[in-house]
Amino acid sequence: MDFKLIKPKKLSKGDTIGVIAPSAGNAKLFPHRVEMAEKTLKELGYKVKFASNSLKNIGYVSESAKKRVDDIHEMFLDKEVRAIICTIGGNHSSQLLKLIDYEIIKNNPKIFIGYSDISVLHYAFIKRSNLVTFYGPCLMTQFGEYPKILNYTLNYFNKAVTIGKSIGNVEQSEMWTAEILDWTKKMDLERPRELQRADDLIWLKKGVAKGKIVGGCVPSINHLIGTEYWLDPLDNIFFIDIPEGHEFGKGLPISDLDAYLTDLENIGVFKDISGLIIGRPYNYSNENIELLKNILLRITQKYSYPIVLNANIGHCDPIITLPYGIETVLNSEKDIFMFSESGVS
Repeated sequence: MDFKLIKPKKLSKGDTIGVIAPSAGNAKLFPHRVEMAEKTLKELGYKVKFASNSLKNIGYVSESAKKRVDDIHEMFLDKEVRAIICTIGGNHSSQLLKLIDYEIIKNNPKIFIGYSDISVLHYAFIKRSNLVTFYGPCLMTQFGEYPKILNYTLNYFNKAVTIGKSIGNVEQSEMWTAEILDWTKKMDLERPRELQRADDLIWLKKGVAKGKIVGGCVPSINHLIGTEYWLDPLDNIFFIDIPEGHEFGKGLPISDLDAYLTDLENIGVFKDISGLIIGRPYNYSNENIELLKNILLRITQKYSYPIVLNANIGHCDPIITLPYGIETVLNSEKDIFMFSESGVS
């Protein structure tokens, strides 16, 4: 990223957070998650405004591509809205890219936050609108947590978008979970998810690295390879979020992950970057984690930059809120993963 990015203004109590559903239409299917999230945000001191089509569903998406884009424009143009959060991820944000008016976003910079398939929009907004965006919690998945959002997730959300200072060193969470309680049966309202003791960061390769941070969820970012929306990771620190697979409660098959990482290898990502961060893999067995380590060592065997695993990024909770395009430092000797500047103004 060799262009200057626009930092949105920080979020304050009393501000309005806008809600969009740019991909999956799960808000209509699981309204109790939306209600819980709205309650949480209001208790935190924010107002909530839902875009016109954000609570709809037409199969595997919320609405037509045009109407989903209309919601993006609506929220960026709304003078009351100071931050925009996505309901959930999905797999169809890429349908929106050619329909978005990127000048609207560039001329109305706001906090934009989400993860998983929202990676696609992060890339597009950075590339075409020069906007610092935030890879972090979604409305239903994190703010809709029962009985409340996890403290670690909320703490790093506040650090990233409400304080106006650099996040600093990212402390590893003490506990984590990838448990799913069936939303269709509202089992998620019967008890909190079970947390287990979290592992420390694992330094697969040691060293020190500095650079702006970019990356996202595979396979979402892989949709953009070869398109005008792809971000050149040259000299950047690259992060990868490993999501769930197609089977309920199971992680992405290691064979699929190997293929996605090979895609990135073939276009030179691992040759060009200055450091690599891997989020905690979703529901991987110890065997799959060892296979993942072997894959990473194979595709980076020619390079000496630091590689760290188990960061609190993405599909396992709790998670950080990560500002794209911000100076980041990795230091294995000091066990440091830190952001050295703020993502908001």
